[in-house]
Amino acid sequence: MPDLQNLITKLTSGDDEVAEAAVEQIAALREFALPALFDLGDSSDSEKRWWALRTLSVIPHPEVPPRLLAGLCDPDPAVRQCAALGLSQQPADEAIPDLIAALDARDRLLARLAGDALISTGSAGLPGLIQTLEAGSPSAKIEAARALALIGDKNAIAALFAAWQEGSTMVQYWAEEGLDRMGVGMQFFAPDG
Repeated sequence: MPDLQNLITKLTSGDDEVAEAAVEQIAALREFALPALFDLGDSSDSEKRWWALRTLSVIPHPEVPPRLLAGLCDPDPAVRQCAALGLSQQPADEAIPDLIAALDARDRLLARLAGDALISTGSAGLPGLIQTLEAGSPSAKIEAARALALIGDKNAIAALFAAWQEGSTMVQYWAEEGLDRMGVGMQFFAPDG
């Protein structure tokens, strides 16, 4: 069995190539590595917290999604982004409210990654996404429309159609994309007869 402490040292070495190689080796240790990664995730060093979440995101275990969810509130923007990315790899319904809130983040990368994580949760995120599409900020509406389009749940058809009629150009784009993906295709001109 590889020496976990040596692998943690590589993970936090500051060399991204070495750290990425360590991620895979640590992930192979599965639940055996969790206590060390949880400790690393509690570090005062944001770089260490980032690498802890990056590694946790590839270890399927029920204790991981709550740690990723907590990372959405980290003071460091890069750690929040890493947490959202991790939640797209390990979807968790309990993260939906925080991910919905992140759609309105000033950090547009975080908003996009939160949308990706919501897409991963599938239909469970529909109520919050529809509410955001109807009443959110302009930027949050775009992310909600994109997420609804890519989830492809037919329960979102009415909301997407309403958004297509009243939304911004980007909301209209994603609404039309979603409707097309769900087979609702919209015909704008009558065929010549």
